[in-house]
Amino acid sequence: MPKKSADGQSLPPTPVEETPWPRIVRELADDLATDAIARERAGKSPTDEVERLREAGLLDLLTPTRTAGQGSDWRTACAVVREIAAADSSMGELLARHYALAWSTRFFGSADTAGRHEPRVAEEHWLLGGSIDIPAGSPTDLMLAPTGTGYVLGGRRSFAAGVTVADRLILGATCAKTGDLLLVLVDPAHPGVLVEAASERVGQRLAGAGSVDFDNVPVSSADHVLCALPRDEHTTSPFSALAPLALRLLLAHVALGLTEGALTEARDISRTAPPVPAATTMGGAYAERPSDDPYLLLAYGELAIGAHTSATVVEHATQALADAVALGPELSVDHHADVAVLVSAAEAVTGRTAVHTTTRLLELTADADDLDGGTGLDRFWRNARVLTAQTPSSHRLRDIGDHFLNGARPPFTARV
Repeated sequence: MPKKSADGQSLPPTPVEETPWPRIVRELADDLATDAIARERAGKSPTDEVERLREAGLLDLLTPTRTAGQGSDWRTACAVVREIAAADSSMGELLARHYALAWSTRFFGSADTAGRHEPRVAEEHWLLGGSIDIPAGSPTDLMLAPTGTGYVLGGRRSFAAGVTVADRLILGATCAKTGDLLLVLVDPAHPGVLVEAASERVGQRLAGAGSVDFDNVPVSSADHVLCALPRDEHTTSPFSALAPLALRLLLAHVALGLTEGALTEARDISRTAPPVPAATTMGGAYAERPSDDPYLLLAYGELAIGAHTSATVVEHATQALADAVALGPELSVDHHADVAVLVSAAEAVTGRTAVHTTTRLLELTADADDLDGGTGLDRFWRNARVLTAQTPSSHRLRDIGDHFLNGARPPFTARV
């Protein structure tokens, strides 16, 4: 029996192996990897990189084919993010957040809402930036003041990726009159929108992070208000609560891809390293070929196992999320809790592995004292630090422990 999408449409099976995406993504990743070091050190706005994503068709990957999209599934999207992140984790994060936002009207709205919104996104090949970041029980930083035809948006918000190059911003904001939480679409080219790029970032320099000021930006009810958002966890359905899990899982794929990319690059460096005098080798016996040093082999073996373990945990969580998305509104509270725990495990494992691996590789390649220089491996370490700082693993481990020990369900949230 074919699976159903959230809007009740039949979803034909589209195995990744039967699509052109592996080849397309591999070629794009190779292209990004070629000048990754130079681009990262230059730290320019990723306008050119976004065009590469757009030309490859990756921005429309999750949009249904009937609305001019590519019609792929979540497993494919996660695989794409992972491979792109191995070449450039900033692009991986930017793409991950775009995919999560592209599905926001499906998670929070109706089939009609998605049917009105998705064709515009696909036909214009928009890159989406923003966030649905309204902590439950707290006043929002973005307010909507009612007018005759809709609202005007005011306030300021900071974003981790995408806003300096986004074609449209998707935002969660609060109506000043009623307190309702609304999902709105904003054109960053409007004169009332002022985007300030984040400067002097330690890592993820090309992710397009920044802060945005909104000064009386018109938001029409007909065209720019997408749907209402749940006020708190008590009004959030299990299916809507998949939205933050989808983003968190996508970011776990970014961390995993970053780890795999760092290992591949470091391996090539170690394989071609020049001979080291016997007195300075770690093992003291394999001067002709540093890659034969037993301690170096041991270290790489441990790091490879860490990456393999992370991949297994992430794949398990990815399949669980894909199955939950396919259930749509029929998703139960308990099923959602199981998926949430698996996603938390993926986050915790990939985050810790990324930081440990990239730190250790600097030591193994003698690049630890040559940040922003040398082989360029330092960028993986800096990117891992910034990426994992957004979601401390201790929070996820606490949720996993509470679920395991007490059977507690992770709280619902609409925070994306």
